[in-house]
Amino acid sequence: MSRPDKPAPKDISPLTERPVTVLLVDDQAIIGEAVRRLLAGDKDIVFHYCQDPTEAIKTAVQVRPTVILQDLVMPEIDGLTLLRFFKANEATRDIPLIVLSTKEEPKVKAEAFALGANDYLVKLPDKIELIARIRHHSAGYINLLQRNEAYRALEESQRALSAELNEAAAYLRSLIPPPMAGQIETDWRFIPSKQLGGDIVGYHWVDDDHLAIYVIDVCGHGVGPSLLSVSVVNVLRAQTLPRTDFRQPAEVLGALSEAFDMEKQNNTYFTMWYGVYDRRERLLTYSSGGHPPAILLSGPSPAEAEVHLLSTDGFVVGGLPGVAYSSGSQTVGAFGKLFVYSDGVYEIKKTDGAWWLVEEFVEFMSRPSQEGVSDIDRLVEQVRRLSGSETMEDDFTMLEVLFH
Repeated sequence: MSRPDKPAPKDISPLTERPVTVLLVDDQAIIGEAVRRLLAGDKDIVFHYCQDPTEAIKTAVQVRPTVILQDLVMPEIDGLTLLRFFKANEATRDIPLIVLSTKEEPKVKAEAFALGANDYLVKLPDKIELIARIRHHSAGYINLLQRNEAYRALEESQRALSAELNEAAAYLRSLIPPPMAGQIETDWRFIPSKQLGGDIVGYHWVDDDHLAIYVIDVCGHGVGPSLLSVSVVNVLRAQTLPRTDFRQPAEVLGALSEAFDMEKQNNTYFTMWYGVYDRRERLLTYSSGGHPPAILLSGPSPAEAEVHLLSTDGFVVGGLPGVAYSSGSQTVGAFGKLFVYSDGVYEIKKTDGAWWLVEEFVEFMSRPSQEGVSDIDRLVEQVRRLSGSETMEDDFTMLEVLFH
């Protein structure tokens, strides 16, 4: 039986507005009335009374009390047994429970605490003490509910964010062209971190003789940087920058810096390596804006190839509109292999706490290829071995180009 002294709100949301709600379980109606009168002066306390102990669990689930007052001596069911039931029930196990007893018996009190009781009072307690204990235990329980709700909301938010990032990563990957074969071969890996760093690789023919090759790394993580990557790639493919010769890397970076001024892009900028390969002249022209140098292995044969680090001094793209970029060039020998990448492939913290040095990374990529093993997959395995983790801390983005 439940007789609310004050009506409880139908929808208790948010939990910060949840009222202090008392459920008294006692077979004596006179005790129920006495407790009701003790609490009547506090208008913010909602009181429920259950006289039938066999209905106590059902009533508690219905009224959702923030504290339960329970007698120990009742017909049909022993008070300690009911206490066990409350603590075994998932819906009521965390609700603070104050045992009411006619006697101050240490043995009974100890057993009640052992079964999960939160407090013990000899009835009828003083009004001030009773209300103070009710408020104390209710406050702790409401805080617990709020923490649980916040955690669930955070989990849901994380799931939604993860889904968005996975969709963004899949979209970025879909924009990367398929591997090329023939006179020029390409291979690439894009392994996004959990936060998604906004990296992307790309290549396309500017005309019949000139192949544009580029890697973009947008600052920050999340969907926003990814959208900027998409915008930049679309501009490069469509060649929509005005008064720009897309065969001239320095012009391209300068025009991009004007078009994507960070002040108009939510203070977001990007680093970039952009190269153009002239297949008739076997000449690679390049420019970079705040980006790691590309690695070119070039020579008469793989055994005679020399290592060239291809980089120019250039500010991050979008960071300082109007800044001039410079170009460099390198002739590609009969054998040529180019690696263009983002900093996530080599900024690796090893299991011993030290960082993998850039020189070590360049030396690793300069080693002869292993038959049947992709150079990039070999690097992925090395990175995971060094870091001791399958998960990348930053986007792992690398493009390999072979010039036959």
